[in-house]
Amino acid sequence: MAAENGKELQQLKNRILELARKSYEHNIYTYTGFLGMAEQDVFYAMLPELGGAAYGLYGGRQDCERQMLRFGSEDVLGYGEDFPIVCLSVRPLVEKFADDVTHRDFLGAVMNLGIDRSTVGDILLEGKSAYLFCTDKIAPYLTEHLERVKHTKVICKEADAVEEIPVKEPEEMRFTVASERADGIIAKVYRLSRNQSLALFRERKIYVNGRLNENNSYSMKDGDMVSVRGYGRFVYHGPDHETKKGKWSVSAGVYR
Repeated sequence: MAAENGKELQQLKNRILELARKSYEHNIYTYTGFLGMAEQDVFYAMLPELGGAAYGLYGGRQDCERQMLRFGSEDVLGYGEDFPIVCLSVRPLVEKFADDVTHRDFLGAVMNLGIDRSTVGDILLEGKSAYLFCTDKIAPYLTEHLERVKHTKVICKEADAVEEIPVKEPEEMRFTVASERADGIIAKVYRLSRNQSLALFRERKIYVNGRLNENNSYSMKDGDMVSVRGYGRFVYHGPDHETKKGKWSVSAGVYR
């Protein structure tokens, strides 16, 4: 499910409204597939239309970027239910003969099986292996048919425990800026010119705390999570002190 053009955007909106209505009328939990950042922003923009419907977003663990939207809550429905998400472990059959692989290699191998992108969430790399979040319905198909990534034969099986998946720690960066404007911070983090940073805002590639942000002069706040399509994401930690030249020494945790 993508929201790249007018028709697909309207289909996404209709689907969200339908799921909210179904949850309310039938007293059940309803779910979308995994939504990307742009699709999540469509949902947030629709909140006034949804009349205070209870909802939740989750991708398999708290730091996932691609997330499933659920309507319903234990308070409203009177019972709890887990998100229909499974975590798969994808590992080379023989580690020492395995190719060096990227996120794109794993995603390409999965998409080549002909499945819908909305059935797959985040893919977390760990050396030449990966953890892959997917819907519970597609998990058996993937464990049976995902046999190769790039030129490497792999074993795909359900992960033992999501809690044991290593959490990738961000790389700490410190730098000085004249102000906490978003365009300047992003330019520093990704070593871009100010014009290149401004172009990212015009191209609608900047998300702050899960919401599309087209305001390049937005003043960053401590704890803001910033996602930049094509570059990655970072958490802004705010200023440490003011320099003698009147600039701010700030820091950010960058996920590589």
